[in-house]
Amino acid sequence: MGLGMRWTLHGDGRTPAPGAVVRPDERLSWPRTAGLGAQHVVAMFGASFVAPVLMGLDPNLAIMMSGVATMLFLLATRGRVPSYLGCSLSFVGVAAVIRAQGGGSAAVTGAILVVGAALLLSGLAVRRFGARIIHTAMPPVVTGAVVMLIGFNLAPVTATTYWPADQWTALLTMLVTGAAVVCLRGFWSRIAIFLGLLFGYAVSWVFDRVFGKIHSIGGSGRVTDHWRLDLSGVAKADWVGLPSLHAPEFHWSAILVALPVVIALIAENAGHVKAVGEMIGDPLDDRLGTAIAADGAATVLSTAVGGPATTTYSENIGVMAATRVYSTAAYWAAAGFALLFGLCPKFGAVVAAVPGGVLGGITVILYGMIGLLGAQIWVHNDVDLRNPLNLVPVAAGVVIGVGGVNLKIGDNFELSGIALGTIVVIVGYHVLRALAPEHLKPSREPLLDAGTSTYDDDRKP
Repeated sequence: MGLGMRWTLHGDGRTPAPGAVVRPDERLSWPRTAGLGAQHVVAMFGASFVAPVLMGLDPNLAIMMSGVATMLFLLATRGRVPSYLGCSLSFVGVAAVIRAQGGGSAAVTGAILVVGAALLLSGLAVRRFGARIIHTAMPPVVTGAVVMLIGFNLAPVTATTYWPADQWTALLTMLVTGAAVVCLRGFWSRIAIFLGLLFGYAVSWVFDRVFGKIHSIGGSGRVTDHWRLDLSGVAKADWVGLPSLHAPEFHWSAILVALPVVIALIAENAGHVKAVGEMIGDPLDDRLGTAIAADGAATVLSTAVGGPATTTYSENIGVMAATRVYSTAAYWAAAGFALLFGLCPKFGAVVAAVPGGVLGGITVILYGMIGLLGAQIWVHNDVDLRNPLNLVPVAAGVVIGVGGVNLKIGDNFELSGIALGTIVVIVGYHVLRALAPEHLKPSREPLLDAGTSTYDDDRKP
């Protein structure tokens, strides 16, 4: 199939027969393929524009680079792994910590670029030595704990920054978003976060007209009287234009905070490749290293110009499950649409105007879901937390990561939060495993099954 850009027309190119599957190297007619591409864009849209907003990065650039990253991924995997690379939410907590330490956007993207390079090298190592090295160094008990502390470390951001901006809008947005995640079916459940944001926008607009300005924390970080929804920047923005770019900066303090996230990204990619392989009936274990390396390369490319990290999106797995169309041609179409969105500054201005209270309601659920993906990894892999070999390093690492415990080393260096918690989990587990009596050690390390998404279930569209 060359570089994965040649497709055989499936049937007559119209709607597939009941039960039929459109494989990655097949396509429907180009109009239908374009429509499927647009559907993939909508599916990734919610999380992909929430991520840069929460990290303080340009949403236009984020959406544009997601399209570029997807194209790079499809080329690297030669069209065998249908995937969309959207903006990773795993770095939201990292960005908050770096900014709290006085770092700006350049420091954030520089730290993430290093993580992307580490992910690229990890993928190349997996290609060379096989997936066993992942399972040995990062068994599910370790991976689940790291993902959990990354998610729950974000809780103070919601509690102190977003929720106080407008508690009643936050509460209503949280309730509606939660109901959408649980009650909606099929494709609509995949964009529940996006629907919650739209609802929050509407509520903020209504509250402004009914109650007037609110006295709370504003975008400047100070308590002032301000409108909940300020769209003045939208009117000033152009319809067509290039997003703002910036070069990354590298600081060891920021890099050490970000590096543990590479574990979560490896787990995400492993779960994604496994899920896609099962769906299309084509085991993709031989593509795992390539997929991880491609995601790392895409992250390096995105952050090099000031964009966020990228990752394979489970939301788009849901679209494939609903449509049974796994054609990579649809992902090329989706990437093209993302490039066009990125060239519209007015779109970015709309995204940047998301009210703080709306983000408060969304992040209460979203951050919790990220953390609970760690528990999902434990469940998928039958991790026994009654075994003290598993329980002790996980308990210590999660509390350190969530509580922001500090370890000062000299006058100018300290480890804290996510970085320290990850080190405690990984080093603690392997040291204790070497010292533990034989009856506590597993006969073999289980193969990592990262699951797919907190949304994933057997609900039909």
